[in-house]
Amino acid sequence: MAEGKSKVADAGVVFRWLSFVTAVVAMSSIFLSASPGDGKLVANNTPSYVASAKNLGAENPAKLIEVSLWLQLHNRSEFDALTQSLYDRTSPNYHHWLKPSDIAARFAPTAQEVKTVQEFIAAHNLQLVKMGPINFYIRARGTVGDLEKAFQVQLNNYQVGDKTIRSNASDPYVEGAAGPLVRAVSGLDTGEFEHTLVVRPTSLGRSKSAAMAVSGPDFFSSQCFTGTEKESFSTNGDGELPIGTYSGNKLNLESQTSPGCGYTPSEIQTAYNLTGLYNKGFNGAGQTIAIVDWCGSFSIQDDANAFSTQFGLPQLTSSNFNIIYTAHSECITFDQTEINLDVEWAHAIAPGANINLVVPPSPSFQDVDEAEFDVANRSLGNVLSGSFGSPEAFLAATEAETESLIAEIGAATGISFNYSSGDSGNFALPDPHIATVSAPADSPWATAVGGITLALNSDNSIAWQAGWGNIETRLAQEGTVFDPPIGDFIGGSGGGPSNCVTKTNSFRRPICISGFPKPLYQHGFVPGLFRQLPDISWLADPFTGAVILISIPGQFPEQVFQVVGGTSLAAPMFSGLWAIANQEALAGGGTELGQAAPYLYSLPVGTVYDIVPVTSKTNVTGSIQDSNGTTKYTAAQLAKNPTEPFVSALWDIFNLEETTFLLSFGTDLGLHTNKGWDNVTGVGTPNAQAFADFFFGK
Repeated sequence: MAEGKSKVADAGVVFRWLSFVTAVVAMSSIFLSASPGDGKLVANNTPSYVASAKNLGAENPAKLIEVSLWLQLHNRSEFDALTQSLYDRTSPNYHHWLKPSDIAARFAPTAQEVKTVQEFIAAHNLQLVKMGPINFYIRARGTVGDLEKAFQVQLNNYQVGDKTIRSNASDPYVEGAAGPLVRAVSGLDTGEFEHTLVVRPTSLGRSKSAAMAVSGPDFFSSQCFTGTEKESFSTNGDGELPIGTYSGNKLNLESQTSPGCGYTPSEIQTAYNLTGLYNKGFNGAGQTIAIVDWCGSFSIQDDANAFSTQFGLPQLTSSNFNIIYTAHSECITFDQTEINLDVEWAHAIAPGANINLVVPPSPSFQDVDEAEFDVANRSLGNVLSGSFGSPEAFLAATEAETESLIAEIGAATGISFNYSSGDSGNFALPDPHIATVSAPADSPWATAVGGITLALNSDNSIAWQAGWGNIETRLAQEGTVFDPPIGDFIGGSGGGPSNCVTKTNSFRRPICISGFPKPLYQHGFVPGLFRQLPDISWLADPFTGAVILISIPGQFPEQVFQVVGGTSLAAPMFSGLWAIANQEALAGGGTELGQAAPYLYSLPVGTVYDIVPVTSKTNVTGSIQDSNGTTKYTAAQLAKNPTEPFVSALWDIFNLEETTFLLSFGTDLGLHTNKGWDNVTGVGTPNAQAFADFFFGK
């Protein structure tokens, strides 16, 4: 297994996105269409699943809900062109970031336009809840019945997979003078973001808290692969057929005496050459990471400080850590794994940076979008880290465009909106779903962070990295020998083309159309005509994951260590490094860098590790003896015949007798690593010191 060479050749800096302007404006134009009569149809404001999901019936007309009306910008094409020029080295606007007040003065809706929309709200028996900053949106409350009358829609409940989701059955209509002013109506549906987080399953049939309760991180090993082993299993454990025999790599997970492998900050800092940055004073000082996570945690500061004490990191105090609730939260609790992961690992990578934890009251698109808008408008960070997403194919086009617009405002003000790229490969399972990508990472104005599997040597140097993608194959479980073995994809880095922003056809039914166009910074590096994900990657495989500390009430001790993964881990790690890159830029007399993605495709050799397929000479092979004879299984057959090289290992489930699974690594769903940019890992993983040093004075 060998580490690949640097992924990106020094092809010069590509910052001009001028060919992208026309495509963005054309795409934006589909979001508002004229309709006969006095008003406007807010076109493409219906999620795509409405066309095919089972209709469970009308929503309760007396139920109170809230909606947000996002207003049209002024001079949108001018704003797009100006934002792009901020990243064009040949432009006099290069790195002259806009202030929120500049955006308000030149592009925001006017007070009179807001008044007109408020009059529409009042005329339809709706109550004003909130005026969004700089007139960008208006939030209102009303009964389902009143909202249906106001927007001339039917609100139904739909069965979408295993979820019940409310949605409008058709696009909303805004009558009168307010019609041309409304760009999108959010909140008619109950769509939500989900965290891209995976807590490592350490044993079957045990609770997360029980499985992960250990007294300290010293129990975790940095060695996830520990030699080879050979095991045999018989039916009922007494020699009955079938009998399965397997040999190959051994995965170091939970046992009677150890919780197995899990990486600590010092091990990651050594592996990716962060310690050299710290020795020069580059640790994110003077920068602020805005982390967006909903609901809130009662114990996050105490947990993060216990984590910091354990690993020699600075304490989080009122001078470097702030929690900002965007609205009253009724779901704040303990055991918010995502919040602990994001705060602790952003801090582990950039221990000198400030952190603003920005907390919307729910994971709804409506609440999270407004929280992200606060980050951009209030300049709450130089970097935004978002470890969440939703399949692009499930979004209304207006929602996808709202998310992208907020990221663009961030890019215009010099903030990089970094999002996890998802944990489900290309989303083609289950059902199957249409292959798609994760939003809001799909925006050309966002930086999409994918994931990898990591194996370390005993000195914490990198042994190998693979694009994250796991197939789990059941070999034997409590007296049952699976004949043949049963395998399924269980998680992997999200990626691929933006290809399913929806619009409404002539029958007012949502259909899938082309996605966001390919930005110029990807030209010459990625295939196709559309935005491709991810841009870069970092640690994400939960089976080679990172250690966090978290409080679990009722557990003894209450503060315990867990191993986590998912691109939820990769995003705050990269956001921490991007804060350090900004510090280097300023230290050398340059400016803050803004969006990360445009720089990543023209980095010099040595700044990133190319992630290419890896394999092992000792991948797991096996045989099953049954009444028909003996059937031999190759490593590829046990891993369900992946199309590229991979690594496989045996996983012993210690608390279940005669139970062993096989796990494969480098086997993502519908996606593949290769030399250069790929749709699992982007341009690769950062060689942190060389990566950040490149931006000195930029």
